[in-house]
Amino acid sequence: MEIELTKNRVFGLIGKNISYSFSKKYFTEKFVKEGFSNCSFENFDLASIAQFPKLLRDNPNINGLNVTIPYKEKIIPYLDKLSKKAAKIGAVNCIKITKSGKIKGYNTDYYGFKKALKPLLKPHHQKALILGTGGASKAVAFALDELGIVYTFVSRSKKDACLDYKFLNATTFDNYQIIINCTPLGTFPNTDEFPPIPYDYFTQDHIAFDLIYNPEETVFLKKAKTKGSTIKNGYEMLVLQAEKGWRTWNNL
Repeated sequence: MEIELTKNRVFGLIGKNISYSFSKKYFTEKFVKEGFSNCSFENFDLASIAQFPKLLRDNPNINGLNVTIPYKEKIIPYLDKLSKKAAKIGAVNCIKITKSGKIKGYNTDYYGFKKALKPLLKPHHQKALILGTGGASKAVAFALDELGIVYTFVSRSKKDACLDYKFLNATTFDNYQIIINCTPLGTFPNTDEFPPIPYDYFTQDHIAFDLIYNPEETVFLKKAKTKGSTIKNGYEMLVLQAEKGWRTWNNL
């Protein structure tokens, strides 16, 4: 299917405090480079998800949206439909406005994470700790399921089937070879923050994966790197999920 090149088409990102966002710069440069002169990308900073219907009413040319913190789960009641995978994950980071005006939610985060992690995996990488329990962590869990990797969530608050940060120890790191930061701790401008885990137990057999991409190397990644661990930030995941979103918006 060919991409519409005549009608003015608006895409964007909804979230809170998103001026730092990767998406606007990425898509604006993409539209220039690939000749989509009828397309534009805007940041829509919403103080509350309740503003979402008005956003659509005020911007009738919106064709698609990305969704970021803190609305990946809160957006769901405002959608007409969910893709099968988004429904299973329970979080949405991509919205398509269909030609009939229906609002459908997708999850492309899981796809980006899975593709970014897979090249790092070795036979001994059997279990993962997911730091955080928000919308992004749900997509990560879904991807790990598809990769056949067992995982456990780590949370600051008491939740069923979650480990508490203060109980992580050497045995935990022996049992879990992949540590994934799905929290916002360490994101610009608060770059001195990091998840409260015992970094001394990282080894060269571990993977430390941070969904954060700004800064390029968070304190979480730096601490793991000093122990010889394989590290990766969230930039490739972001690019992969963005391109998957573009294909979704355009039925490609």
